[in-house]
Amino acid sequence: MNDSSSWQSPRPSQLAHTFSIVARDPQSGEMGVAVQSHWFSVGSVVTWAEAGVGAVATQSLVEVSYGPLGLALMRAGKSPSEALAALLATDEGRELRQVAMVDTSSQVATHTGARCIADAGHETGDGFSVQANMMASADIWPAMARAYRQTEGDLAERMLAALEGGQTAGGDIRGQQSASILIVRPTSTGRPWADTVMDLRVEDSSEPVRELRRLVGLHRAYQHMNQGDELLGAGEVERALHEYRAAAEMAPEIEELPFWHAVTPADLGRVDEALPIFRDVFSRNVDWATLLSRLPRAGLLRDDPEMIHRILEMAP
Repeated sequence: MNDSSSWQSPRPSQLAHTFSIVARDPQSGEMGVAVQSHWFSVGSVVTWAEAGVGAVATQSLVEVSYGPLGLALMRAGKSPSEALAALLATDEGRELRQVAMVDTSSQVATHTGARCIADAGHETGDGFSVQANMMASADIWPAMARAYRQTEGDLAERMLAALEGGQTAGGDIRGQQSASILIVRPTSTGRPWADTVMDLRVEDSSEPVRELRRLVGLHRAYQHMNQGDELLGAGEVERALHEYRAAAEMAPEIEELPFWHAVTPADLGRVDEALPIFRDVFSRNVDWATLLSRLPRAGLLRDDPEMIHRILEMAP
């Protein structure tokens, strides 16, 4: 993998083996790309996706422009095959590239150049493509495809399984370093920040795929928190509390999740319900008690000195 935007005679240090997947989920319509590489910050150059358009992985001796230009061509109405062919036609370094694209119709196009370092290859399926280069063996991309097909769950779960399948089959001939997952919605609202379902990166790790799975789990927990906030704003208190509880249960190591869960019933005057949660949080980190005392002034907790006193008594 290389982050230069123009081809030149490659040096060994410019190349990094990479295995990735692009896919569209037939149920949700979400599209995404996930990757692992022995290269620092692989997600910053390989993974590209746009809601209502598609997803692109550009790797091997990377020509980064395949990402944004591929999306632009698909946005203009080109199929992945047409977009990829157009980009390859003007690229003198095409035989060193490995690129995959998927669009909103689950059409897929993939290219593995003849000069990609072995083992290198790809496999396409219904709405997805897996591709790899500089692998320990030619077993990696078939293992990825098999894991993706056999795994149940949402797009993130299935793409993670593909990465894990590739790593279990032998993965990187040089080891592991970084990983990334990017998922976008099936249609665009014109607000990219709202159209991104998931955008997580592990920049440098001895076990990047394992760490990426941990981050995906945390992301799911915080999604429950965000959903709780939306429900609370809509006046659906019990449903909001249910989401807050779910978040805290999914990531029990994160003190902040139960803290804000407890703030909600306290603010509603249900302090007895909140006290056991505050006791647990304060026992782990007493600084949360200090923060609590600052919330009334910010308008985030009812200004009730007696209630605040009862809560702070939970601190060790």
